[in-house]
Amino acid sequence: MSYEALLAETVNLQGHQNDLINAYLARPLGSGPYPGVVLLHHMPGWDEEIKEIARKFAHHGYVAISPNLHFREGKATPAENSASIKAKGGMPDDRSMGDIRGSIAYLRNLPYLSGKIGIIGYCSGGRQAYLAACTLPGIDAAVDCFGGGVVMRPEELSERQPVAPIDLTKDLACPLLGLFGKEDPRPSPEDVAKTEAELKKWQKTYAFHSYENAGHSFFAVDKEKYRPLAAMDGWEKIFAWFKKYLY
Repeated sequence: MSYEALLAETVNLQGHQNDLINAYLARPLGSGPYPGVVLLHHMPGWDEEIKEIARKFAHHGYVAISPNLHFREGKATPAENSASIKAKGGMPDDRSMGDIRGSIAYLRNLPYLSGKIGIIGYCSGGRQAYLAACTLPGIDAAVDCFGGGVVMRPEELSERQPVAPIDLTKDLACPLLGLFGKEDPRPSPEDVAKTEAELKKWQKTYAFHSYENAGHSFFAVDKEKYRPLAAMDGWEKIFAWFKKYLY
């Protein structure tokens, strides 16, 4: 039996406009080198679920960092931070991208990083992962897990979210994996089809998979929406994708 160990802890990093925010870092113990993964939490917040996912990546040989994109709300719980964000009209895209850029920089300064970095997000984090893959340098592979709002109607655009990520698809600079539920209203199957058409139009490297009898958050083991067969298959596809492009 080989020895296994990992380290998980809260760290601080410089995010948007050099603000100091907190993040959750999980990594295998050892000298590496290991590829990195920026892990973007869902709209319910920087919570126990996302930290458990970070440890899962560490168990599989990745250095995972999950920035607290709701840090500046300053509330007592992830749910309160999420409610504050929703009341203000959603996450500001420039701030999110600044925090993700800081997370990439943090990983690149680690002596045990291999040099390859992926990004994955769930729910609103899936949208942010798509947006980051189209706008930020230094990302080698991306995964969008049911990211709502990649496709946006004109009336949905705002000062906080001024551009629909789908309109930036031509600038996508890395391979993209998308995992969706066919019963999800956001993103709907129609929105997923529009995104796929845009990826084909610009001849991007991508793979999309949509699951029957699954809706939003089908990975969430602590919710009624959990669909174990879809989630297990999704995890297999995620690790195969990152193994292909990050190792």
